[in-house]
Amino acid sequence: MSLDRRRLMTACAAAGLSAAASGAGPARAAPAAAPGDAALDRYFDALCEELLTASPEGATSLGLDTGKRAALKSKLSDSSMAHIAADRALCRAGLAKLAALPDAGLSPAARLNKAVVQYAFELGRDAAPFDYGENTMNSAMSESAGPYVVSQQGGAYSAVPEFLDSQHQVKTKADAEAYLARVHEMARQLTQETERVKKDAGLGVIPPDFILSNAIGQQEGLLAIPAAQARLATALGRKVKDAGLPAADYEARATAIVEKEVYSALAAQLAALKALQPRAGHDAGVWRLPNGEAYYRWLLKVGTSTNLTPDEVHNMGLEQNKAIEARMDGLLKAQGLTQGTVGERMTALGKDPKNVFPNTDAGRDQLLAYLNGLIAGVRPRLDRAFTLKLKAPVVVKRVPVDIQDGAGQGYMNTGSLDGSRPSTYYINLKSTANWPKFSLPSLTYHETIPGHTWQGAYLTETGKLPLIRILVSGFNAYVEGYALYAEQLADEIGMYDDDWAGRLGYLQAQKFRAVRLVVDTGLHAKRWTREQAVQWAVDNAGRTREAMTSEIDRYSGTPGQACGYKVGHTEINRLRDRAKAGLGAKYDLRGYDDLVVKTGAVPLTVLADVVDGYIKAGGVSNL
Repeated sequence: MSLDRRRLMTACAAAGLSAAASGAGPARAAPAAAPGDAALDRYFDALCEELLTASPEGATSLGLDTGKRAALKSKLSDSSMAHIAADRALCRAGLAKLAALPDAGLSPAARLNKAVVQYAFELGRDAAPFDYGENTMNSAMSESAGPYVVSQQGGAYSAVPEFLDSQHQVKTKADAEAYLARVHEMARQLTQETERVKKDAGLGVIPPDFILSNAIGQQEGLLAIPAAQARLATALGRKVKDAGLPAADYEARATAIVEKEVYSALAAQLAALKALQPRAGHDAGVWRLPNGEAYYRWLLKVGTSTNLTPDEVHNMGLEQNKAIEARMDGLLKAQGLTQGTVGERMTALGKDPKNVFPNTDAGRDQLLAYLNGLIAGVRPRLDRAFTLKLKAPVVVKRVPVDIQDGAGQGYMNTGSLDGSRPSTYYINLKSTANWPKFSLPSLTYHETIPGHTWQGAYLTETGKLPLIRILVSGFNAYVEGYALYAEQLADEIGMYDDDWAGRLGYLQAQKFRAVRLVVDTGLHAKRWTREQAVQWAVDNAGRTREAMTSEIDRYSGTPGQACGYKVGHTEINRLRDRAKAGLGAKYDLRGYDDLVVKTGAVPLTVLADVVDGYIKAGGVSNL
């Protein structure tokens, strides 16, 4: 299981962590347990250990690779076909176990936790017909479900160096030795992936030519770097030096492992990918794969936690794109910008030199400083949308240069449970032309505050939810839908009152998420070509062709994931309207926003049940 910026982190007593005094409200007595709670809790305790053992990277990301779990710090997860079989067996057994624990014997909190885990198990169970790529409960929870074992944005070649650099902490000799063990483990992961790439090719599952070309280019670039200069070696050298350990010795040992083991395994994987190129087609959609139409419906369910059909999602995108475009047209005309389509006018606005940071190292530094200023500026206004008082520390960094070609445009890695590592907001600065100044506020509020960083901070700083809810929490439509809702909140609390261009950027970002609904379903259900999808995105999003090509390639590798944003955002707003109508004078925006954050990552159906309970209780939450 890989944990990334969308995996919300929660603390719990079982993890040996105490709730922080976050000012989130006075402590209240724990609700009385029901007769069945103890049995469910025992099962979840055992399940947590099983999930952490299967995902050493997850344990490290959460800061849970200590004490009795210290051995996990030296390991990486299994990437062979065996982990696919184990995941599906876990889901089948888990569903049988939960069926034996009827809701009637559980407290409301336990029923909520059970419903969340059950939904995740059902996703994993229903992945069984799709015997290729990465289709498991764990991949569904980490938003990495997709048809290809290795792509331009996925695989050990890019994931492990980033993980070890950003998340594996080195404070002692044992930590440094564990790092070296993981570099060795990376070679094993690469070999296992290569075996699966070949197995999938036998089923006719080969990435399209443009994905293969990008992944091959990135791997060739990595192999061209002398082992001593590889990130795997230099990151360890930096870490041990900071810890007061003999840097030269550890860096030399890491270099030897990279040269003899990692590069050998990577060269073999590169050769396997190159061997597929003559057989690779140009069609981007998964409709061409075995059982492809059913596979995309499963991916849409993973991405949206709904049963919406591809046509319903496509039409939602068309309708919302049109409505948002009308708002943008009015704002543009108010500024005297009347010539061309909305997309053409936004493209022209984005190319205006006054709206673009220089595409130099100095310009990138200016851009990063601007992002830090945005975060500082929103903090004083948060009490207009929440009663929660959270610290929510966050660091802003550029996406590492060695993975920027295949990485997303912007993303966030949540901080560790123990507070030793803050959240990190990454932005891809391959070209500053992709980031007109007016586009940056909305992205920043999405990734940091009041978006993803705020989500994670409530959970990490208060410890309100049990450990099982972090390990089974990657419900994309909630996580990304909330962050898109946070972009809306930024507008509602006045962040654009004196910034017409920033408000246009916010609406463009909302429109872009509607565009995603259209192009994702277009690619995978309506058999659009890559070029058709890129052109539709450029015409309607008003962003650069380079940026939209990167996005379309992302949707080709992880179908359905990009649909969760607007579907989730739409549902959160629908539930807000329901709460407003149901509560009348008792409705308080801050109470509703607090409720959504406190609920944690859940399927949208479960969120609707929580909001209904909140309405029935007269606007009082027991979370």
